[in-house]
Amino acid sequence: MKLHQLKYVHEVSQQGLNISAAAEALHTSQPGVSKQIQLLEEELGLQIFQRNGKRLVGITEPGRQILKLAAQVMFDMQNIKRVGDEFSRVETGTLIIATTHTQARYKLPSAVQQFIQMFPNVKLTIHQGNPSQVASQVASGEADIGIATESISLDERLLTLPCYQWNRCLVMPSYHPLASKKSISLVDIGSHPLITYDFAFTGGTLVSQVFHDAGVTPNIVLTAIDADVIKTYVNLGLGIGLIANMAYDEKRDAPLISLDCSHLFPDSTTYLGVRRDAFLRGYMLSFMQLLSPDINLKAIEQTLKGT
Repeated sequence: MKLHQLKYVHEVSQQGLNISAAAEALHTSQPGVSKQIQLLEEELGLQIFQRNGKRLVGITEPGRQILKLAAQVMFDMQNIKRVGDEFSRVETGTLIIATTHTQARYKLPSAVQQFIQMFPNVKLTIHQGNPSQVASQVASGEADIGIATESISLDERLLTLPCYQWNRCLVMPSYHPLASKKSISLVDIGSHPLITYDFAFTGGTLVSQVFHDAGVTPNIVLTAIDADVIKTYVNLGLGIGLIANMAYDEKRDAPLISLDCSHLFPDSTTYLGVRRDAFLRGYMLSFMQLLSPDINLKAIEQTLKGT
């Protein structure tokens, strides 16, 4: 058994069983990948992949176990390389962040700008998805740091730390009937067409629970993952928008106005998440502190080291 064989089967799995795509990602030939997979299967005395002719169409039960172990080997190899890089090339490398659109658009820019100035030789990549996708990307090793609200903190594969809290506001045209009210209620919101986040995003579960507990059914006419999309349709007169308060800017979003809703909903907490067995480069820890200055980096390092 050779390390590159495990690398090949892992990459084929990552590429949806597409050997050609895996070969391209690995900068090698398709026949070479196929041959090494066959040699590994012969050595193990079992099939990792199910086949229909020359095509891979599935993963066998023992194959699932092997791929799980191969993924761990690949992650451990990445950790080993990071250790070497940390002590030889401190300010070079990559940082992959998985996060939701709201965090990427409204909370990360300041930290990202500072980070790029501090570490110009680090390649920074941001992946966007819903909180479950963010957690999965970090757990699989596709991303180094995950930033999302609520559900990411429930993933036992990750070490998560509270980053900051936020709440919500309603946005609407200044002539809307609710614009003149001093205090908004859930009943008020429920009596008008509502545009808000897809409930898989940005604290949506908490919002739906608050409405449910109050016995109010919101008239949701449109959902989106993007606060800018929500505001666009509010401007078109399709409804009022319920968004994160960080996503509203009085000057940028005029002529829409904002009404605070923090008295209606509990604060939501955005968490930073990293894989529990990850080796974090110094610049990764620096980014975490840029985003949340109160984070205890020493405690993170001790936890990841198991001390």
